[in-house]
Parts: sequence; C-alpha cells; structure tokens
Amino acid sequence: MTTPLRLDRLRDFIDALAELLENQTDEALILEHGSALLRQLVSHDDWLPEAFAQPDPQHYQQYLLHADSRQRFSIVSFVWGPGQSTPVHDHRVWGLIGMLRGAEYSQGFAFAGDGSLLPQGEAVRLEPGQVEAVSPRIGDIHQVSNAHADRVSISIHVYGANIGAIRRAVFHADGSEKPFISGYSNPYLPNLWDLSKENLAS
Repeated sequence: MTTPLRLDRLRDFIDALAELLENQTDEALILEHGSALLRQLVSHDDWLPEAFAQPDPQHYQQYLLHADSRQRFSIVSFVWGPGQSTPVHDHRVWGLIGMLRGAEYSQGFAFAGDGSLLPQGEAVRLEPGQVEAVSPRIGDIHQVSNAHADRVSISIHVYGANIGAIRRAVFHADGSEKPFISGYSNPYLPNLWDLSKENLAS
C-alpha cells in the first residue's frame, strides 16, 4: 500500500509564510523566520509529488509548486540531474534555498574593481535540511550545481516574488550580463487543495 503524500506540510508552510509576510516587512527578519519555516519543511521528505521531482537529461528543472495570488512569493522545486548546474545568475529579490534530497553547491560571485566577476569565498555545500539565503542586500549572484555526479538532487526554493516572471540576468566572466526570464518547467500546478481523501481518512 502506497503511503499518502503529506501535502499538509506544504500547505502549512504556505500558510505560515503568507502570515509572516502579512505581518513583517523587514527583509532580515523575513529571511530569519522564513529560513526556520523552510528548514522545518525540508526536514521531511514525504510531501513532494513525484511529478515535480523528475529530472531532465539535458537541463535542471524548475517546477512551480505555488505562487501567491498577490505574487508576494513563489515556491519552486529545483531538480538537478547528475552533474547539472546553472550559469552564474542573479535573482533581484530575496530567496531561500532548502535542500530536500542529495546535495548541492552554491558558489557566490562578486564584482572586481575592473568590473569582472570573481568567485567570492568557498562554495557552500547544502545537505538535506539545510537552508541558505540570497538577496541583493546580502549577496545575490551565484552559481548552483548538483554536488553529485551520479544521482539526482532536489532543493526547494522560495522567492519574494513570482520568480519565473522576473527579468533578471546571467553573467559572463567579464561581468557583462544577458537578461532572461526563467519561466517554469511545468504547465500545471500540483493540486494541494483537494482534501477529500485526507478528510475521509481522518
């Protein structure tokens, strides 16, 4: 018998994050309290629908799990095939990255005096249950890669806007940028709100 997905965990996270944003505008506090909420979510791996955990042999996948009706935030599952990575890119809004399965590296970048982009510090390795924050205020340019060359990794990203609709940039080594809008890998959202089976079971 298949164990039912704990979609209530994601619903509870959505509700708690919406309440946080309703009552808090200070970014530092949003990142602090939002990190705690996301850490709680990714400490369990029994809620992500399989359709939104599928890798692609060529490119990492960015599946939209939820978009706030006022576009105050979005929740995305990033699915990394073995050895896959992003280009160096920015976000232009705050973001939280929580590791669900596998592991990934996040390498920060900063502009040098001549305008080129250089790695800043050591790459951060995220393991399941760990959370990292990004934003234009604390550091917003990075490259993310699957830490494993032989298996899939999945991270859950939360952004302070509808990230798939934001005009942002990928960067070349000389610091020049190429605008892009990421969109999403999935045409449909998971159905989080059909509670019929859960209510029958209770």
